[in-house]
Amino acid sequence: MVFSKYRNLIRWIIVIASFAIISLILWNTYVFFQKFKVEEQTKMDVWAASMKEILKNPLSENVNPVVDKVFSSNITNPMLVYKDGILGDYKNINEEKIKDSLYIEKLIHQFSQENEPILISYDDKATNETIIYGTLYYGNSDVLNKIKYYPLALLLIIILFGAVVYFFYRSSKIATQNKLWSGMAKETAHQIGTPLSSLIGWTEILKSENTNPEYIIEIEKDISRLQTITERFSKIGSLPTLEKTDIVRETIDSYDYLKARSSKLIDFEIITPPEEIYVNLNKQLYSWTIENLVKNAIDAMKGKGKLTIEISQIEHIVKIAITDTGKGLPKKQFNTIFEPGFTTKKRGWGLGLSLAKRIIEEFHGGKIKVLHSEIGKGTTMQIALKSV
Repeated sequence: MVFSKYRNLIRWIIVIASFAIISLILWNTYVFFQKFKVEEQTKMDVWAASMKEILKNPLSENVNPVVDKVFSSNITNPMLVYKDGILGDYKNINEEKIKDSLYIEKLIHQFSQENEPILISYDDKATNETIIYGTLYYGNSDVLNKIKYYPLALLLIIILFGAVVYFFYRSSKIATQNKLWSGMAKETAHQIGTPLSSLIGWTEILKSENTNPEYIIEIEKDISRLQTITERFSKIGSLPTLEKTDIVRETIDSYDYLKARSSKLIDFEIITPPEEIYVNLNKQLYSWTIENLVKNAIDAMKGKGKLTIEISQIEHIVKIAITDTGKGLPKKQFNTIFEPGFTTKKRGWGLGLSLAKRIIEEFHGGKIKVLHSEIGKGTTMQIALKSV
């Protein structure tokens, strides 16, 4: 109870703490990188100074062995000495590639971007002139380059981890929603069952009192429909049973029922192939899907227009297209209309199309989508199922 009360506060604390930790890691990485870079710069300054000492005494056998050791100790930083188009000393660079003058120019440009070049010169005591040996260009070591890209790798890992957490949270939320809807549906089926039984009893009483048979027939049709609806709701959350069924016949039955109970201002049309087409189908759930799509189409036309249902078959795929002349949909909503809770109606719950998608895709292994839609002209919804 306490956790639920302070849930948002705890989430913000976790987010802020995570941000602080990430910022601290990135800052320390940056500081370490800068310190390491300064150390490499100092090392190359020492190397340049050693080169000057050697150049001052090229023939001397008494060159300080420490100077000689420093000069030969660089085994990490790629470097080269260049003057007036002539390559001098170089270390830690591919022997074959260094023969290419274009490659040398590329390295000089790269090294100049990474570090400030060092001019190597010395004073000739014999002539009292300053002799320029060349310019030292050097790049970062492999270790320094890896440290440089470490924050990017860390950010990538954090982003991937965040994505995993997000999708886990989203999946958990959707599972909770589905469980809630399933529970509500089963409870609805249970609640409908009691008055439905009474209606069946009252129908029998009306029969015994010589009521007009036409009235009884219509009442029985609606009672049968209520029984179908109750069965539909009771099956939500459970794996439905699929049976080999003529989808043409089932579609026509749903079409006839909806046409008889819809506005006379709706021009209904159904186009079907002459032969039977069999698919593995749950009749109640399929008719529910057709009912949802047709009612949405009627709402989009505001109770006036033309509605067409067309069944076609291409090889082993059966397609049921429902076309209306309603207000249409923008393309950005082609996928979002199937998300739970999404609705364009003022009084809608946004469950019809999400349930239809689940019925067709999860239970029947088919596909449902917005085939075509144009603002002000209408929409075509399409169901695709495999024939057997």
